[in-house]
Amino acid sequence: MSEEVKGTVREKALRINIDGLHHGTFAEIGGGQEVARWFFHVGGAAGTVAKTMSAYDMAVSDAIYGPCARYVSRQRLQAMLDHEWGLLLQRLDAKRGERSRFFVFADTVATRSFTRAEDGRGWLGIRFQTRPRGEPSEIIVHARMWDHDNARQQEALGLLGVNLCYGACCLSHDPVRLIGSLMDDLTRDRMEVDTIKFSGPAFADVDNRLMSLQLVHQRLTNAAVFTSAGEVVEPAEVLHGRPVLIERGSFRPVTNVTLDMIEGALAEMREEPELRDAEPVVLMEMTLRHLLATGASIDFRDYLARVDTLGALGKMVMISNYSRFHNVAMYLRRYTRNLVGMVLGVPTLEKICDEHFYGDLEGGVLEALGRLFRGRVKLYLYPWKNEGTGELVTAENFRIGEGYGHLYAHLRENRFVVPIRRFKSEELSIFPGDVLARIEAGDPSWEKMVPAPVVPVIRRNGFFGCPRGNP
Repeated sequence: MSEEVKGTVREKALRINIDGLHHGTFAEIGGGQEVARWFFHVGGAAGTVAKTMSAYDMAVSDAIYGPCARYVSRQRLQAMLDHEWGLLLQRLDAKRGERSRFFVFADTVATRSFTRAEDGRGWLGIRFQTRPRGEPSEIIVHARMWDHDNARQQEALGLLGVNLCYGACCLSHDPVRLIGSLMDDLTRDRMEVDTIKFSGPAFADVDNRLMSLQLVHQRLTNAAVFTSAGEVVEPAEVLHGRPVLIERGSFRPVTNVTLDMIEGALAEMREEPELRDAEPVVLMEMTLRHLLATGASIDFRDYLARVDTLGALGKMVMISNYSRFHNVAMYLRRYTRNLVGMVLGVPTLEKICDEHFYGDLEGGVLEALGRLFRGRVKLYLYPWKNEGTGELVTAENFRIGEGYGHLYAHLRENRFVVPIRRFKSEELSIFPGDVLARIEAGDPSWEKMVPAPVVPVIRRNGFFGCPRGNP
């Protein structure tokens, strides 16, 4: 497409129809044929639409695309794209392959219905050529729909689908702009896009982790999740129904004390009777919130350096735009009703209990703590050594702000705040700021302050100001 359209979804669909370059299939399951409907509605669809279909019955869907454990899943979407792409080329390549850029759009969605009162969610994807008979590229997204009735959710699905089609046809050269365009004619109170993955020759230089950070940065979602291997995942794929242990921090860099905190908390959490031997999912979480609030520029590569160092330790990473702990807990409770553990140090607990931190909440710190502990949430508290006095502050002798002593006693007595008993006292004097300063100064003593697997990752890549390849 020679020129980008900056307009409504209606104008985008019409532009694709009249351009005469793109021709393909729409296959939609679960939410009606809301995306294809747009291309018929605006006129000129004969130039774009080769086929539309909806294998709505599960038995029919299985007969066409093969059996699948979950119908609203990435696996089902991929099977749809594979099957329809093969048919499209088989039937039309000889006839019009020299002049058409073929595409297949597919979605598999669960919206609200008479029998399903849950929020809507779905997988959408498009496989497309950027030139006739070129190797195809692909964009896959996962979305959640927040409207309270079926018709509105279907409408939102149609808008997102057209935006995705237009992005593939017109903005594949600029994935960051493509991401921003997905919410055209939509708002966050209607739709959230929490996962995106680009693949194929059009995106050969694209880092999908950076694209997921763009989802957070451009406020299409509140968090992005990566596996320890750096793979972008939809949060429910790894969190659904599981106990979760999360540690928040900057991890610039990850230090020995960071690792000691999570291992100590994990040991405590494994002893919780309610887990029944279920192994918790461990998340290391960073927030973009402070930079977003100040308008400062964000060095996404620096965030990915931290993801890489945590990945070297086999840790899964979540990057969010949350500043407060209770918002993180509320986010995790979307995906699991199981126990959520949050590991933190004494200085962080002091901030959580600081009334000044909640000036915009009518109930102040009491409201914040009420939101935090609504559900099965525990704080695992790592001790802190006062370098000035030498005092070791633990969950047992922690002194909360004036007037809240009885509240803290209640939290301790009911094990909402749990002390971490297993810790390495020699690690308590390690602070990330000091480690970072030593890295930047070329002082090799930093190597003893971070986990051994992290050292070669920092040196090899020149992370955090370390001279690349410095012995």
